[in-house]
Amino acid sequence: MKINIKILLGAAVCVVVIIGAGWFIKNNYDNGGMDMTNRRITATQAHTMMKRYPNAIILDVRTQQEFATGHIPGAILLPDYEIQDRAGYVLPNHDALILIYCRSGARSSSATSLLVSMGYTNVYDFGGINNWPYEKEGA
Repeated sequence: MKINIKILLGAAVCVVVIIGAGWFIKNNYDNGGMDMTNRRITATQAHTMMKRYPNAIILDVRTQQEFATGHIPGAILLPDYEIQDRAGYVLPNHDALILIYCRSGARSSSATSLLVSMGYTNVYDFGGINNWPYEKEGA
């Protein structure tokens, strides 16, 4: 039995193209091009996601006093120190897209890790409102 090297090479190229196309679609279409294991995104990525997914939950984990001085339009306040006790009530859907921010990025990072450990699957930290170049309300 003689194996035609051109056919074998062509089949290998097809397999590589199919696998590559699947990877490209998964990483650039389904999730907006983001690495799903990296929970930190930029303000620009968060802003794009807010426009693309209008039902996304924008979660402010600062204090009530900080929230009152200015926040992102549509944000829900859930201070970081209340997440353990109140997340189930405030965030009942564990698969909802949740975009988290605080003042500088430290509390949002911790809150993201906590929510993921509590079983939330679609949570992203975009840092602090101090670096938010887009619209704010209440300021």
